[in-house]
Amino acid sequence: MFLTCAVTDALLTMTTEENGVFDRSFLVGKKTDLVEAKRINITVGERDLIIIHHQGTFYAMDQHCYHAGGSLFNGDIEEFDRKLCIVCPKHKYKISLEEGEGLYKASNPREKNPQPRWYSKGIKQRVHKVTEVDGNIFVTLSEVPGWIESDYYQTEKGREELKAQDSDTADGSKC
Repeated sequence: MFLTCAVTDALLTMTTEENGVFDRSFLVGKKTDLVEAKRINITVGERDLIIIHHQGTFYAMDQHCYHAGGSLFNGDIEEFDRKLCIVCPKHKYKISLEEGEGLYKASNPREKNPQPRWYSKGIKQRVHKVTEVDGNIFVTLSEVPGWIESDYYQTEKGREELKAQDSDTADGSKC
């Protein structure tokens, strides 16, 4: 099942207060519908997100991979280095669902017996908080300060690049 929808600032929001801090959350759907769908693409505010339900847990992150803007919607979910990750279908980049950390496997050629192991690139994909209230699923957009690489595809320039990629692929001029 594939769902796409848009939620505006004036529609379907929930504000909560904890320790004097207000969070504005956006309703993204009913839990039962999202569990059945397993994944949805949704625009919340002005961010394009993917919401994933996997092994009883909901995850939310920017929809486009930080590396080259590929959609994560059809990415496989696999475990690497004891971390549950989505694998970008475009270039096979591995991104942890929990933190948005980029992972890669490599060996150190300076070692006497180089053995491949997992390394972190740091946080590359912006992840968002998912909350369940009375059978409804809400997303609170990340307010982590600073630039995270997936932010690029949420900008006007990044969106134009994605549109150009889509039109190039549609007419067969690029792979």
